[in-house]
Amino acid sequence: MTTRKRPRAGVVGLVAVAITATALTGPAQASRDTAGAAAGHRATQHAIDAAVEAGVPGITAEARDADGVWKYASGVGDLRTGAPRGKNDRFRVGSVTNTFVATVLLQMEAEGKLGLDDTVERHLPGLVSGSGNDGRAITVRQLLNHTSGLFDYLAEPAYYEKYVLGDGFLQHRYDTLTPEQRLRVAFSHPPQFQPGARHAFSHTNDLLAALIVEKAGGRPYESEVRRRIIGPLGLEATTHPGTSAAVPRPSSRGYSKLFLTSQPDRVDDVSEFNGSQVWGDGDIISSAGDLNRFFGALMRGKLLPPQQLEELKTTVVNPDLPITSYGLGVERLEMSCGVPLWYHDGGTVGSLTFAAFTEDGRHRLAFNYNGDWEFSQLLPTLEAEFCDTTSG
Repeated sequence: MTTRKRPRAGVVGLVAVAITATALTGPAQASRDTAGAAAGHRATQHAIDAAVEAGVPGITAEARDADGVWKYASGVGDLRTGAPRGKNDRFRVGSVTNTFVATVLLQMEAEGKLGLDDTVERHLPGLVSGSGNDGRAITVRQLLNHTSGLFDYLAEPAYYEKYVLGDGFLQHRYDTLTPEQRLRVAFSHPPQFQPGARHAFSHTNDLLAALIVEKAGGRPYESEVRRRIIGPLGLEATTHPGTSAAVPRPSSRGYSKLFLTSQPDRVDDVSEFNGSQVWGDGDIISSAGDLNRFFGALMRGKLLPPQQLEELKTTVVNPDLPITSYGLGVERLEMSCGVPLWYHDGGTVGSLTFAAFTEDGRHRLAFNYNGDWEFSQLLPTLEAEFCDTTSG
């Protein structure tokens, strides 16, 4: 959907995992709170199953609408044992973390702790500098809507090869990294464009936004997210890993094609890696149910005053994908059936997460792939959930 850098982002349509169909598909499971929910999500179930057939090891999903709550899991959660994917799995949400950070910053704006048009320099003096980068020319708003022009540290080839690909990932997966180490990678490159000129997703923006949360709040960013969002909403499956490498149970294994160019059929278990490597811009662990509760509360005005909610939904066009536009931690997509949809997606090594919802927050779908190389069924899944009128 978006053009941001993800593990395996350029391999859409390549060959699926070379394991037997029986091991790949595994048993599918579904549970529904009402008969209406069962009927209303048949097309979504078929799209999810099609993604597994296309090569995703396993998928866990939850939808919420006027008919109730529908949960579904398809495929395999553990390729070694053949254990199925779980309906209540926890997983790494990747860049969906950004919406939590943006929400906290908007709450702080409402409280007068900061302004969206404050410069980054005001809150992080001297940090954004070198190679033509200047924190005095970039605002908090430009970090959140990705119009800062800052280079994406994850797009640095040497960094990507060391921490995301092949032997580099396997050798460094347990390394602890500081935010400053990742920012130095970004600021060794000149800006992509002048601040405000256009939109271009950069993980560097989100890392800086989390640091501003800490500076403005006077406590760790994890603490602010917990006391402002996780605690009040009762998101019991949502955590920050710190430097831990594991995902809390219940959870499935995560898989990646680390050696895609040299060994295209090889699949590695990448479930464990140090959470500090994605601190602030991709570290949150959650579940489909918790994500639906969060986005429902957000879009229905339970987390932000009206002014800040409108700022959240004020978008800039994504020039690389004009059917989408980017707000402050959320994105907007016009579906083929005319339904305007809001969403955010996120990828880490071994995991791809998608959360989509209507503007009133009453219809939501969240799902996670435990593989990071097959994306062809993302849009069909959204079309099935939000546009299909034949189910039931």
